[in-house]
Amino acid sequence: MPQDRESGARADKYGRETAKKIAERISATSISETSNEFLYKKRKITIRCAHYKNNYIGVSYKMLERIDAIIAALEEGNEEYKLYEISPQSFKQHMRETKSKGASAGKVALVRKNVFMNKGRLISTIKL
Repeated sequence: MPQDRESGARADKYGRETAKKIAERISATSISETSNEFLYKKRKITIRCAHYKNNYIGVSYKMLERIDAIIAALEEGNEEYKLYEISPQSFKQHMRETKSKGASAGKVALVRKNVFMNKGRLISTIKL
């Protein structure tokens, strides 16, 4: 089901708040006030969060050019998340453009979360 303005705002709030909590748990430092970008083990990363029902991870094209890795925090239930990492190059190999006609149209690429699970590196499982 496509997002509308209200569901998109809820998803954005969830993603930003959850990414900050996860960053604290893995000792990553925020490097941007406007996006989920962090410094982690001397690399620039983004932390992207997905509820257990969500099948896609989205990253803007601009962000893909300035980060070293994408960490997907995939909700397992009961505030437990599995963290998977892939490179921007791997993300680009598996991405598709959003179908949206809204603000993200042409700006955000999507990758199925199973790409992270099957091709990514499991970093850890954490409980918030």
